[in-house]
Amino acid sequence: MDRRLRLAVLLVVTAVAAGVVFAQPRLPQDPAYHLFVDTRLVFGIPNAWNVLSNLPFLIIGLLGIAAWTRAAERKAGWLCFFVGIALTAFGSAWYHLAPSNETLLWDRLPMTLGFMALFAGVIGERISEHAYRLLLWPLIGVGVASVLYWYASERDGAGDLRLYVLVQFFPLLTIPLIMALYEPRYTHGRYILFALAAYAAAKACEVLDRQIGDLTAGILCGHALKHLVAAFACYLLFVMYRDRALSRPL
Repeated sequence: MDRRLRLAVLLVVTAVAAGVVFAQPRLPQDPAYHLFVDTRLVFGIPNAWNVLSNLPFLIIGLLGIAAWTRAAERKAGWLCFFVGIALTAFGSAWYHLAPSNETLLWDRLPMTLGFMALFAGVIGERISEHAYRLLLWPLIGVGVASVLYWYASERDGAGDLRLYVLVQFFPLLTIPLIMALYEPRYTHGRYILFALAAYAAAKACEVLDRQIGDLTAGILCGHALKHLVAAFACYLLFVMYRDRALSRPL
């Protein structure tokens, strides 16, 4: 496919996705979101399993940062991605200690750092280095702004999650399209698809919080399992980054 046609496809998909999201009515945060099934106190920690299940994010983030320091090509996007994973451990744990919009802010900020950094990295390694340099910091800025805008809108009594929804899900939907349209620069690219599938499974676990708790007789509820499955998705991306090799010049 011609390069200009591929770019046009991506621009059309971007415009359609943004149009669909912002054509919807304002989307406030549902207060019921903070009501998780598992509220057990363990070792003095409230909501313990939802808190402690964030530990894998810290481990994987630190492993990724260590791999980045040893890499022959150290791009800021990948460092931001692994830092975002590590910080998610703290932000999510802080949120689950006392779930509220105020603590949810610190959960979502590092997550958007990870989403946008990964998106920029895929753009740079599939489309062009110039696009990566042009888009990395604006994408991260939009990610952070989406969370701050949501939080400010909630405080003003007119909560609006639409930009945050676009920031979270648009890269996850667009990355496979970019991978289909552009040749990889590195090996092991299939791990990205495995990671996206794992993240989709994690979101399903989040929705099925109570049902999974019932299925496991309360041993492990859906939200804690969501953390573990999402951490596995991050681990797949770490393995890809650690083991990949250059397959062609960009």
